[in-house]
Amino acid sequence: KLCEGILNILEKDTKISCQVACLEALRILSRDKKVLVPVTTKRNMQILMKLAKLDTVEDPLERVSEFPVIVEALKCLCNIIFNSSVAQKLSLELNLATMLCNLLQKCKDRQLVDDIKCFDLRLLFLLSLLHTDIRSQLRQELQGVQVLTQALESSLSVRWTEEYKAAEDRDRPPLSLQETDCAIEALKALFNVTLDSWNVHSENESHQFRYMAAILRHCLLTTGPTEEKTEELH
Repeated sequence: KLCEGILNILEKDTKISCQVACLEALRILSRDKKVLVPVTTKRNMQILMKLAKLDTVEDPLERVSEFPVIVEALKCLCNIIFNSSVAQKLSLELNLATMLCNLLQKCKDRQLVDDIKCFDLRLLFLLSLLHTDIRSQLRQELQGVQVLTQALESSLSVRWTEEYKAAEDRDRPPLSLQETDCAIEALKALFNVTLDSWNVHSENESHQFRYMAAILRHCLLTTGPTEEKTEELH
């Protein structure tokens, strides 16, 4: 009942501070699988997707004040999808992976969106881990290898000297914590999406995998903010 009450409030046009507080409470509650059973419905998923800006392609990320709402809604979706097989099935029906890829594209070349990008990538990782049909959709329909590789490239701030050779700067500072976390989530999702890629059949696929290999090499030469984070990144 508490979760339903929170979602009913979130469905209304409430203040941003109220939305964030409700989503924080829902995120904590959504860690309990028993709590999720009655609230994992198509309607409730759509409420959270709307708050995460996953319901429209046209809406750009312009209002910085809304960013905390987007992040908390993505965190809630991560918990719900991880803990609920019903939510995993609904994700395919609601075309969640497509919307996440669209949101990732909106984050490109924008400031202050690292948290949005990180939890978008985490959700793509979970979907590609828990639902084989979504993994196939990402690889075949949504150009997932390209989208995720570009997200990794952006997180690592790769500069190119040749087509498949990244610049080596031994004196560059370590990645920030947010940059490192984004890179780690992109790597995890990429692993899932490329898991069954035993054969590369097209010229475009060949290019994508050579491009990805160059970025992975660059990643191994990159350090994070701490020794532990560097080890996790590698």
